[in-house]
Order: sequence, then C-alpha cells, then structure tokens
Amino acid sequence: MTVADSSSWKRPSVIPGFGMTFGFAMAYLSLIVLIPLGALVVRSASLGWDEYWRLALDPRTLAALRTSFGASLIAAVINAVFGLILAWVLVRYRFPGKRLIDSMIDLPFALPTAVAGISLSALYAPNGWFGALLEPLGITIAYRPAGIVVALVFVGLPFVVRTVQPVLADLDRELEEAAATLGAQRAQTIWRVILPPLVPAILTGFALALARAIGEYGSVIFIAGNIPFVSEIAPLLIVIRLEEFNYAAATAVASMMLAISFTMLLAINLIQAWSRRRFGHAV
Repeated sequence: MTVADSSSWKRPSVIPGFGMTFGFAMAYLSLIVLIPLGALVVRSASLGWDEYWRLALDPRTLAALRTSFGASLIAAVINAVFGLILAWVLVRYRFPGKRLIDSMIDLPFALPTAVAGISLSALYAPNGWFGALLEPLGITIAYRPAGIVVALVFVGLPFVVRTVQPVLADLDRELEEAAATLGAQRAQTIWRVILPPLVPAILTGFALALARAIGEYGSVIFIAGNIPFVSEIAPLLIVIRLEEFNYAAATAVASMMLAISFTMLLAINLIQAWSRRRFGHAV
C-alpha cells in the first residue's frame, strides 16, 4: 500500500464529529425504537409457537387486523389520488382563500385525534349534518367500517399533499410546453410528462399515510362503533386485552401488527426504489 493509498483512509469526514454524532444517533434510535420493538419480539417468543399461533389466529384478532389494514389501504389510496389533486390545485392555481386552505391542510397534525374523532362522529352520525343527508339514501357512515375510512383519510391527507407539493412546484413547466408544441394531447402530457417524476413522491406520501393510518386510534374509536368482527380495529383490541390483563394476547396482536406493517412498508420502499430508477432515467 502506498502513502497515497494509506492517506485516503484518513480523509476528514464531511460531518464534523461523525463518530460521536453517529453513536449518539444510534443510541437514541435504539432507546426509542429498537429496544421497545425488540422487547415485543422477545415477549412474543416467550409464549411458545403453539400458544402464540393460537392467540394470533383467534377469529376476533384476524377480524380486527383485517379491518385495520383493509381500511388503512383504502384510505391511503384515496389520499394518494385526492392528495395529488389538492397539491395540483394549490401549486398551479391562484384563487381567493388559497393561503387559508393551504394552512388548513396541516390541521390534522395539530388537532388532537380525539377531537377529530368526536367532530367526525357528530358530522356523520345519522342525526349529523352529513349523516342526515345520507341516511335517506340508505348510506350509513358513522359506527361502520366506512367511518373508519373517513377518519383515516382525515388524518392521512396532509402526508400526501406535503410530500407531492414541493416536487410539483419544482417541476419544469417548459416540459409541458414542449410536449404541447410537439402535438401531445393534454392526457398524454399528464401521463407521460407530469406523472412520471411525481410517482416517487406519491408513493412516499402513500407510505406515510398508510403507516399513520395503521396505528391510528383516537380519531377512529369514536366513529367506528367498535363492534367485534365488524368495526373493531387492532389497536383497540390491544387496549381491550390489556384492560383484561391478558398480556399474552395483547403481545400476540401487537407482534402481528408489527410483522404485517414491516412487510407492507418494506414492499412499498422497494417499489419506491424501483420507481426512482425507472422514472428517474425516463425523465
């Protein structure tokens, strides 16, 4: 090894004090995230496979997991579509009250989830403002799985809007003008010019909205009705098992949620990486 090669190993770090800051970051991450999750895994392993699968495959547990993840996926898809539309309106158009609407996007971040749940219940209950209009049509939102989706859409919308909005604002409009000059129709411009660079941001917002929806509790329990096998979510079932001092069942449900959430988010991250390579080269 030459002197030049040995000196290359001692190049100063771009971040001053990298070793200390990296160690602090890893210690903080371990205390806040890794150790609690590790404790959950260890607790689940202590149950034994037979006992664990008996608790995890309980019909009520499976129904709660299906309700939570099904409603979360539906809400995340809705937020991905309408969050993109809302971000487009805020970026591309000027109209009275734009600043007010833009600031209202962040309201779910600041509003306590219990307050959001009570407000949504009051609006969508059969005697509420919206519920009274839907009741004659045979549509019931509150105290049904549909109410869960409404609550999750409410809490997850800002993630999509705030993720897509800056990317859309930086999108070069000259590309659209060039496409129009070359004879592209408006639909072709949207699908082939505008959407490709937005796909990674949309997927990121979708993943954030999905993750937020999976763990949501406060805004859901007030509008869901919490009926077992109908509108009972997995986080509520965990609380119920803890109140019953059935810690083994609570641990089994929590570990199932952790495994499913990790698998879903990993798949979304892989799709994001693929989309960045695919559409990044295309653009």
